[in-house]
Amino acid sequence: MPLPDPDVAPMPSDTRAGFIALIGAPNAGKSTLVNQLVGTKVSIVTHKVQTTRAIVRGVAMHGKAQLVFVDTPGIFPPKRRLDRAMVDTAWGGARDADVIALLIDARKGIDEEAEKIMERLKDIKTPKVLILNKIDVAKREKLLDLAQKANEIMTFDETFMISALTGSGTNTILDYFASKVPEGPWLYPEDQPSDLPLRILAAEITREKLFERLHQELPYISTVETEQWQTRKDGSARIEQTIYVERDSQKSIVLGKRGQTIKAISQAAREELSEIIEAPVHLFLFVKVRENWADDPERYREMGLEFPK
Repeated sequence: MPLPDPDVAPMPSDTRAGFIALIGAPNAGKSTLVNQLVGTKVSIVTHKVQTTRAIVRGVAMHGKAQLVFVDTPGIFPPKRRLDRAMVDTAWGGARDADVIALLIDARKGIDEEAEKIMERLKDIKTPKVLILNKIDVAKREKLLDLAQKANEIMTFDETFMISALTGSGTNTILDYFASKVPEGPWLYPEDQPSDLPLRILAAEITREKLFERLHQELPYISTVETEQWQTRKDGSARIEQTIYVERDSQKSIVLGKRGQTIKAISQAAREELSEIIEAPVHLFLFVKVRENWADDPERYREMGLEFPK
């Protein structure tokens, strides 16, 4: 019988582990909440809707429970193939979870989008909770009305009121989820905050900076791929990424006058990546036109999406 590795801490007994799917309309605050619950950045956040494309899993430890939060793309009426893939992925993430948490922006309230999501949720047998987000900017009377209205449309096991941005109320939902996930061994190493490979996280960070800089000017169809990642002897990383756009006019927007825009995007991405990997980063960005990339099955595989026929 092999001896236990002295460098690996034994897993405690009575452990629990499970998946919690966060679903909702675009910009409900799902990515902000995942980052808050995990305690570090695992999902990108921008003011642009439909930023999250594939499923991102953030891992939070709470007592003896390992909670795997599934940040799904926002659910909205799909118009294009990429939209359909994102919405299908969101519903797939919900069906595979141990608990579903519907996140509603308390400022927006229950609009037609939220009602349609709830109507469809009725057919899924998984335990469901309601999370009203952005309580820091919504009136208490409105919150109570929202909770009542939502529970009239469908019955939730629990209703929580939180601010994903400030963290208010998030400990309560961690306690709840820790009691609801099934008993069993942890699914990921204790110190691993996400299942996202660093190459993909790096591409997502650059995509976030791209959208932050060019919020109005660039369509969200743009994408970023990490082409090379070399770890140097001094511990620093040399990263090459390509920003893909669909037209030459978009390429000019990303580059900016005398390359100033892409320089600013690169600097912002480099600084954040250096913090994440705790080492210097040398980031090289290229911009290429790839027409109709949203119809290429290979691009979908790289994002972890099913290619809709």
